[in-house]
Amino acid sequence: MTAAATTMTAMMTMTDARFRPGFRARVLGSFVALVAGATLLGLFVQRAVLLERLDAEVDASLEQERTELAALAGGRDPETGEPFAGDVRAIFDTFLERNVPVEGEAFLAFVDGAPYKSTPAPLRLDEEPQLASEWGSATAGTRGELSTQAGPVRYIAVPLTFDGRTEGVFVVVNFLRGEREEIEAGIRVAAGVAAVVLVVAGAVAWVVAGRLLRPVRRLTETAEAISDTDLSQRIPVEGRDEIARLAARFNEMLDRLSAAFTLQRAFIDDAGHELRTPITIVRGHLEVMGDDPDDRRETVGLVTDELDRMARIVDDLLLLTKAEQPDFVQPVTLEVADLTADLLTKARALGERDWRLDACATGELRADRQRVTQAVLNLVRNAIEHTSVGSEIGIGSAWGPGEARLWVRDTGPGVDPSEQDRIFERFARGGRGRRRSEGAGLGLAIARSVAEAHGGRVELESRAGAGATFTIVLPGTSSEDPTEDPTDPTPMVDPFDDTEEIDVREETRP
Repeated sequence: MTAAATTMTAMMTMTDARFRPGFRARVLGSFVALVAGATLLGLFVQRAVLLERLDAEVDASLEQERTELAALAGGRDPETGEPFAGDVRAIFDTFLERNVPVEGEAFLAFVDGAPYKSTPAPLRLDEEPQLASEWGSATAGTRGELSTQAGPVRYIAVPLTFDGRTEGVFVVVNFLRGEREEIEAGIRVAAGVAAVVLVVAGAVAWVVAGRLLRPVRRLTETAEAISDTDLSQRIPVEGRDEIARLAARFNEMLDRLSAAFTLQRAFIDDAGHELRTPITIVRGHLEVMGDDPDDRRETVGLVTDELDRMARIVDDLLLLTKAEQPDFVQPVTLEVADLTADLLTKARALGERDWRLDACATGELRADRQRVTQAVLNLVRNAIEHTSVGSEIGIGSAWGPGEARLWVRDTGPGVDPSEQDRIFERFARGGRGRRRSEGAGLGLAIARSVAEAHGGRVELESRAGAGATFTIVLPGTSSEDPTEDPTDPTPMVDPFDDTEEIDVREETRP
């Protein structure tokens, strides 16, 4: 992509961002659109229901008039007391005198096909000759709706037949324009009121949305103010709603990031310090190395030792990095007794100490043999660094409720209670309670990482001046009863006493 194309893309992105509505506007727009759509749908349904109800009321009114006319035609003339006997004029006169049409309704009477009498109506039959002829000549009852000069009308035509001959036709007409216009006017008023309410609700929703989104704006401002050197910003948490929980989680995330960055900076500082020392030693001896063969041999040996120490530090750092990967451990089934004996054998090769087997459990355990060996031998190195030649160091294993325990016990100066949590951190080494070692301070961190990768933990029991016991606890159960062997406090005779010295670094995976 050319520079011009890149610049154009950036400008288009900035333009889109400038004219893109904000979250608040989108929320309000969605709210207004939803309410407006619901209101329009409600008005449409309301109009349809009202028109349907009007039609039902008109049909009921027409049917009532037809029923009353039929009842009158089958009765007696109130003036003579005799049956009407086909006198349709008398029937029409009596009906029109007794009945008053409701609003929007009219009665039309036809005799011999010609208009006879009618109530006041906006429909003029002389202007609708075809309609008048159709109604006047009806021989069967009809009903329907049609358009006239007076607007839409709904009607029912009732012919009066005597001796097989139609003497007259009575028509009930309902003019729908007025009532329908009233419904339309009501709908228009409701629509106007809904529009005003929608505008007011939109304004209120805009204000309320601003108040509700205030914590989100604070979160955005806080996120923008955060840099890699300043993680002190926090969001005020108010209430217990979702926004408050989001702010609380964001603050917790900042706390974790701050702690992680602090550890990272400390890690970099410590790593730099630990690596700078051997580099300085190597450089200094190389600069003053002379031509004397003995001097050269001594310098090469010292340089090699320092380079080995640097290699161990790098290997340990890589190991701790791999500990965060899911395939760091590859559990297999192993015998705890064999593992314990193997650990004691390898520990004896690391230093001249009074080695003891405190206890030896039997049974099988699912664990990564090399990683567990790595962790325990790091605990052994730690014990050696804080004891002197001939001091007692014990190694043992036992079963607990749902767990296996492997420990290393020393008789050194112990660990001060204030440092018992800190010493498991990277590059941490004992201070007041223990003699400072010459290691990089990664052994205990590696032991803890291995234990946690198995789903376990590392425990420490210590008192200042009374030694320390580091225990790796791994989840697991045994079908065999745990045994503690031996109970004799005298040193155990190692059957592998003549084994050559073992380089424990061969247990470290590449």
